[in-house]
Amino acid sequence: MIKRWHRIIFALVISFSMVTCIDPYTPQLKAFESRLVVDALLTDEITSSYVRLTRTTLYPDSDPQMVSGATVTITDDQGATALLHERSPGNYHTDTLTFRAEVGRTYQLTIETRDGNKYESSPCLMRPVPDIDSIYYGVDQVFSEQTGEFREGLTFYIDTKNEEPGSYYRWAYEEWWKFSVPDPAIFRYFNDSTIVPLQTINRTCYAHTRSDIIDIENTVSGHIGDFIMKPVLFLASDESDRLMIQYCLDVKQMSLSPEEYEFWHLMTEINEAGGDIFDKQPFQVFSNIRNLTDQDDQVIGYFQVSGVKHKRTYVTLAEAAALGIPLYRYECDRQEKGEIDYPSTSPGEGFTFNEIYAAFLNSGYAFVAPIYDNNNALFRLIFVKPYCADCTLRGSLDKPWFWEDLD
Repeated sequence: MIKRWHRIIFALVISFSMVTCIDPYTPQLKAFESRLVVDALLTDEITSSYVRLTRTTLYPDSDPQMVSGATVTITDDQGATALLHERSPGNYHTDTLTFRAEVGRTYQLTIETRDGNKYESSPCLMRPVPDIDSIYYGVDQVFSEQTGEFREGLTFYIDTKNEEPGSYYRWAYEEWWKFSVPDPAIFRYFNDSTIVPLQTINRTCYAHTRSDIIDIENTVSGHIGDFIMKPVLFLASDESDRLMIQYCLDVKQMSLSPEEYEFWHLMTEINEAGGDIFDKQPFQVFSNIRNLTDQDDQVIGYFQVSGVKHKRTYVTLAEAAALGIPLYRYECDRQEKGEIDYPSTSPGEGFTFNEIYAAFLNSGYAFVAPIYDNNNALFRLIFVKPYCADCTLRGSLDKPWFWEDLD
């Protein structure tokens, strides 16, 4: 998500120096000016709210430059101020024990950077948001423009009642899934005479990811009434191991102001344009944050203030299999090799176990275990692709705090 967001930012920055014309235009990157990027979200959840500060870089694929050492505060309409703490470079968070935002209150973000610049958002009202009544899934097929074929899997839907006309909403989701690698490493190889069992076998882990799409709707134009069977996510069942043990989807429904809705609508247009600055230009820069020190300094980003409601659902392997959808298959490329597989044609030309081990590791494999013959002599070594041997390469051994094992 960071990379996609950074590409959008790059398109915005380049568009600052562009003028409306029909002739081809090549931007002069040597005139590049670094801009402050503010990714800030304040909600009424019982979790820490965050402000992420970065600066744009010259190239869209470059890692963002984190802005550290800033003083970041949030003030409400009653004069109470919360100081955010920098947990890691450029990432500032509220203290959940001393601060929690409330629907119906107005909040303002203030940022003071080390270089003496002071930034301030416009006051933002936290609007109410209705509950998500239900979340469910069904078998579906979605056409892939990349492959030209239909992908089979599950589409997840939500139902929610629109209690207030003229409302604006954004949806996001988080995914967790429990998975086990098919060939976990159980031994460590030192040399052909020292192969010891591992104390920890990284077999089963929990993976986690967040949505990187912009999903917004309103009840002002084009939609009147409740949101029924609103699609949130399509999950291709055979393209990952999400459904191999147990999967969890948590959908977040957020309230928006009309101004923030316009901001996300602009981001959608840029994203649909592929970040191509020649497709739609110049982009109208839209932010609710301004530099009080230098009024010519354009800030990128938005101080988001949203009421939030969640809904979570699980899918087990048994439930997925009962639907008849195709499931994921690991491609581990298991190799069992020993000195017997590389016979020498002349003295000294064969491969030793140590050489076999080094060659496979240098070729991108992971060592799993030894194989011994009936005389307890080393016979072969087992290798597989690393993602089949160590679940921590893609997940964590720690179970999420809310997780419920249903199987």
